[in-house]
Amino acid sequence: MGRCHSRLPQVGKTLRPQQKDLLKSLRIIFVMGGPGCGKGTQCENMAAKYGFCHVGLGELLREEANQATVRGQQIRDIMLKGLLVPTGVILDMVSDNMLSRPESKGFLIDGFPRELNQAKEFERIVVKRKKSVCRRPQVGRSPNIVIVFDCSTETMIHRVLLRGQKGHREDDAEDIVRQRLETHYTLCEPILAFYQQKNLLRNILAEDAAENIFAKCCSVIDSLQ
Repeated sequence: MGRCHSRLPQVGKTLRPQQKDLLKSLRIIFVMGGPGCGKGTQCENMAAKYGFCHVGLGELLREEANQATVRGQQIRDIMLKGLLVPTGVILDMVSDNMLSRPESKGFLIDGFPRELNQAKEFERIVVKRKKSVCRRPQVGRSPNIVIVFDCSTETMIHRVLLRGQKGHREDDAEDIVRQRLETHYTLCEPILAFYQQKNLLRNILAEDAAENIFAKCCSVIDSLQ
């Protein structure tokens, strides 16, 4: 449920060694949560305070969907069904965006990963070699931390519908929002378990006032210093 079968790429493109080195050296924070949980707003606030680049996956997808190309039309059709765009497209968008900003102090990847395969594929394309005199297998490059915004379904639907009235986004219609939430809940549990095993999850209750949520986000980032 929630996945889309299309001819769009299912795996990310292979990166050159120097590109991998760049991504291995940067601070990377994944920010997860359902549509309307407020992660985009808080990412903008965190980016401004800490000098990070905010990579909003949803915004990247909408920009691509608005392109008058076959790929753009395919992505638009997928999004209007509330389904997931194939992993290969997502990974290429994320890595291309990060590589275009080598001067950044770090990255807040908003809305990623959206399914377990995306988390594993990210680690596959950005690998690091264990330090040892003996040759060891390469291991994946995990994010520094994964922030998860916890928010009730009712609150998220209310926020998204309000946002849709103001911004007239096609994917903010109520039936699409409910499908997006169903997809999110179905696919996010394995991701959370994956990062919990790595001790990377940091949950933040996103029902509070925006300034209180931001303070909690800052505490998480400050813990990485």
